[in-house]
Amino acid sequence: MNKDKKKMKNSKYTREFRDSSVQLVMSSNESTAKIAKDLDVNEKTLYNWVREYKKANNIPIAPRGGFTRSNSIKETAEEENKRLRAENKLLKQERDILKKATAYFAKETL
Repeated sequence: MNKDKKKMKNSKYTREFRDSSVQLVMSSNESTAKIAKDLDVNEKTLYNWVREYKKANNIPIAPRGGFTRSNSIKETAEEENKRLRAENKLLKQERDILKKATAYFAKETL
C-alpha cells in the first residue's frame, strides 16, 4: 500500500470534505484561519490541504505571512467591483431601451 493511500485511510476527513474546504479557502475573502475555525479543522491541517492542492495543480504558493495573498485578493475584488458596476450600468441601459421599445410596439398594435 502506498504511503498517501495509507494516510487517507486513517484520515478522519473525507476527500470530498478536504476538497470543498480547499475550494472555500481559494474562493473566499476570509482568512484561512477563520475558515479553519468555522469548519472545526486544525488551522495547520487546512493550510497543508491548500498547499497540497496548489502543488498538485501547479499554482504558485505565496510566501509565508499572507500579506501578498490578502493584498492581491483585495485588488482583485476592487477590479471585479469596477467591472461589475460598468456591466450593471450597461444592462440597466439595455433594459430601459427594451422597456421603451415594448411600450412603443404595444401602442402600435392596439
